[in-house]
Amino acid sequence: MTRDPRHTNSFGTYKSARTALSNGDAYLGIELGSTRIKSCAILENGTTIGTGIHDWESHLVDGHWSYDLDEIWTGVAASYADLADSFAENYDVVPTAFRGIGISAMMHGYLAFDSAGRQLVPFRTWRDTTTGQAAEELTDLLETNIPLRWSIAHLRQATINGEDHLEHLAFLTTLSGYIHWQLTGRKVLGIGDASGMFPTDSTTGDYDEQLIQRFNDAYSDDVPSGDLRAILPTCLPAGEDAGRLTEAGARLLDPSGRLQPGARLCPPEGDAGTGMVATNAVRPTTGNVSVGTSVFAMVVLDKKLPAVHREIDLVATPAGDDVAMVHCNNGSSELSQWIGLFAQVAGAFGTRSHIDLNEAYSIILTEALSGSEDAGQLLSFNNTLGEPVMGLDKGRPLIVRTADSHLSLSNFMRSQVYGIFAPLVTGLDILRENHVRLEVLRAHGGLFKTAGVAQRFLAAATKTPVVVPEEASEGGAWGIALLAAFAGSRDCETLADFLDQRIFSCSEMTRSDPKPSEVAGYEKFLSLYKQAVDVQAAAGRSIP
Repeated sequence: MTRDPRHTNSFGTYKSARTALSNGDAYLGIELGSTRIKSCAILENGTTIGTGIHDWESHLVDGHWSYDLDEIWTGVAASYADLADSFAENYDVVPTAFRGIGISAMMHGYLAFDSAGRQLVPFRTWRDTTTGQAAEELTDLLETNIPLRWSIAHLRQATINGEDHLEHLAFLTTLSGYIHWQLTGRKVLGIGDASGMFPTDSTTGDYDEQLIQRFNDAYSDDVPSGDLRAILPTCLPAGEDAGRLTEAGARLLDPSGRLQPGARLCPPEGDAGTGMVATNAVRPTTGNVSVGTSVFAMVVLDKKLPAVHREIDLVATPAGDDVAMVHCNNGSSELSQWIGLFAQVAGAFGTRSHIDLNEAYSIILTEALSGSEDAGQLLSFNNTLGEPVMGLDKGRPLIVRTADSHLSLSNFMRSQVYGIFAPLVTGLDILRENHVRLEVLRAHGGLFKTAGVAQRFLAAATKTPVVVPEEASEGGAWGIALLAAFAGSRDCETLADFLDQRIFSCSEMTRSDPKPSEVAGYEKFLSLYKQAVDVQAAAGRSIP
């Protein structure tokens, strides 16, 4: 990978990093996203001193999106090895210990094990949309929205389908919970990630006991001893001691044998929670938007929603506060395909033998700024998967235009970015109608690395100021590293205070306020987009 020059351009940072790595005082965060596994090391003040990357992809196994357990460990070790190589290159040090470690991963899904710790069925990820009957049934029973991707929906659907493995089921967890278990021996989960398995209660910091009992009363035959709690990981809030790295765990992270056991681990978290931490959006009335393979917004509530909305998930911050989540299955993957295509076109003209994709992103996305404010009446549907927020069971990427639409590169690219945000805005509008306060949105993800483009369009789409913290570009791996640092801190009582006082007090950020003309342009685009949703539905039915 290309090393980040920021890691070595300051002698003070270089000296601090070298000392921290030599003494085992740095913090390590590892996040397993849908397309890459990223490792990030930080100092106690949050300064990034190294990153490591391993790319991977999910694949279909028996109709379910999955990753093999061997792929998981090969990828984690490769990401850590890339990080270790960056330490050797930049600081001439390879650490043997860390003060704290945190594990984060894509939320939800289904990882099921028997009493001996053997996996019962291949991992079913959040991308699965095969749990519709169970999600509908559970939403009615629990009177709270249970999305298709939640672990409890996977469990109930397996029961409905009569799957044989259930008679051996002893433990159910998420990807972050599984990795943490293997590293420490402890079956625990951060409350943010746990809230995507089963509803949690912000007043107790645990699973909602009344809803657990309601589930047990209705489905006592579904789980061992008739108690759902018996198979779920223990809930822990941010800051708790979640165990220590074992000798076996150290070898999983670093097969070379250099990394020693003993580091303290914070509660494992989901990518939604680490995104909130990475953008300092954990206090009520703050919110964040994360754009990757999926796109989602998290709004920390200052009061509960008055009714159930199937477009809105109720989850929790890593500290346990209530969050309204708008999750959209489709993010920037389709945009990346188009950027790659345009880079190939440029290469075909022979101007260069190789087009750097990061450069292509910057150049081509910037073209969107000169497009019409309504994207020239071009409609881009980025749905490679179904999109529940829009009522779509299947996804088929489409470009739709009329005879008088203005087809240009600038309009095309603006339409692509607009299309990423359309389902998200549909969900956020429901919160607005329920008088949910949202003073500012903090954004992170690769789409926002091209300065002033996606951030500006998101402000127009949501009618809300959007800020992008400089550090947020490091993403969830940085966020879980911060949670590891918070677990080792005794200076701040709350996660929000820790982030405000220790991490973001001198943070630089860019802010975009919604421009009235662009707000009007996006509203025109969104109106056409919603009218054309039937086209998407027809494409899903017609094209295998």
